[in-house]
Amino acid sequence: MEPAEHSRNDVEKLLARAHKPLEVSSKLHRLYRGKIEIAPRCRVRDLHDFDVWYTPGVAAPCREIQEDEELVYEYTSKWNTVAVISDGTRVLGLGDIGPKAAVPVMEGKALLYKYLGGVDAFPLCLDTRDPDRFIETVKLLHPTLGGVNLEDIAQPKCFYILERLRRECPIPVWHDDQQGTAAVTLAGLLNALNIVGKELSEVKIVFMGAGAASIRVADIIFKAGADAKRCLMFDSRGLLSRGRKDIRENPDLYEKWRMCLLMEAPDPMVAIGEALRGADVLIALSKPGPGVVQAAWISDMAEDAVVFACSNPVPEIWPWEAKEAGARIVATGRSDFPNQVNNSLGFPGIFRGTLDVRASTITDEMCIEAAREIARTAEDRGLDPDHIIPTMDEWEVFPREAAAVGTKAIEQGIAKRSLSREELFRVSEQIIRDTREKTRLLMEHGFIPHIDEPV
Repeated sequence: MEPAEHSRNDVEKLLARAHKPLEVSSKLHRLYRGKIEIAPRCRVRDLHDFDVWYTPGVAAPCREIQEDEELVYEYTSKWNTVAVISDGTRVLGLGDIGPKAAVPVMEGKALLYKYLGGVDAFPLCLDTRDPDRFIETVKLLHPTLGGVNLEDIAQPKCFYILERLRRECPIPVWHDDQQGTAAVTLAGLLNALNIVGKELSEVKIVFMGAGAASIRVADIIFKAGADAKRCLMFDSRGLLSRGRKDIRENPDLYEKWRMCLLMEAPDPMVAIGEALRGADVLIALSKPGPGVVQAAWISDMAEDAVVFACSNPVPEIWPWEAKEAGARIVATGRSDFPNQVNNSLGFPGIFRGTLDVRASTITDEMCIEAAREIARTAEDRGLDPDHIIPTMDEWEVFPREAAAVGTKAIEQGIAKRSLSREELFRVSEQIIRDTREKTRLLMEHGFIPHIDEPV
């Protein structure tokens, strides 16, 4: 289906806007020489203050921590420090670009953590492809860190690394490409189904793509109440089913095989277009489009169909094409279209709440509770087919998430600090508000230079 003339003009404008950040990014990165820095959080009136912050005074808290290791959270920045750790093997659609080339992405993630969640995050790119060395390195770093965000690690080792570190590390470890994507996708789906009047437990969902993100999205959606037996998943070779010998016989594809066993899929020769007939929801996390999802497939979906086309930089199908084909609600991963499903809505608030209650891990239940709070935030503002999820500008979503996540951790008995939901909201809101105000003041006074380079 060809878009109308005005739509073609819109496409040209959107593509020009999409390319603008690429045109200016290297110039601005070179000018600022990075996106984060270390700044003091204690008073320094004169050099005598160093007698307290360093030697000889620092010996006192050191001795106390030696006697009671939990005091490290009270006396140091560990309570609010997260490392964003990657090996650079699967970076932001760029693929295997290596650890040095991955540093700008990890710095960007650290910036989002700080500005949106008030979390001090630091990028660490490891020069190893060995998952066991990666795991051992992270475990060795844990005394300094309050948590770890795994990022941009190729599958299948991303599953193995996350599973082991969650089990073996005494601090919370999560993989945002898996758990973060899942939480935000679930949030959008809950509100989309709310609008169209369908129950999560009754809908047929087709997942297009079977990478780490898609598999984790499916897991979280199933745990939130969807019926796996009503759902189907496709990879680049076709339908995941028990008849897929290529998956069953490859030990590296154990997560895909788990999906094959979980979903009662028909003959593996079924094509995705056929599978989408009568489906209520399509969640595509496959490869950049357009043209990856055909308009004719969407026309065959159920009435009031929901389509999440989340590949970047271009979704699997243009939103207007999906709507012209019959979709009631369309979401993408882009900020210049309605209903952006973006991890940045999730990880700052989720880790804020995790750190505030000093949780030992981040459970699936905490992710689901975060998703429900994201959905409630949008619902409180008012839902319509083009507004199913908050934007990052609606910053109240982050302290709300933090309070919800912290409360769930306390309920599950994995938190070392116990606060009421109201207290958690006030604490996180103040931390986030202070961070945004500090950034504003640094820009206002020229410590962060103003550059007249619109994006």
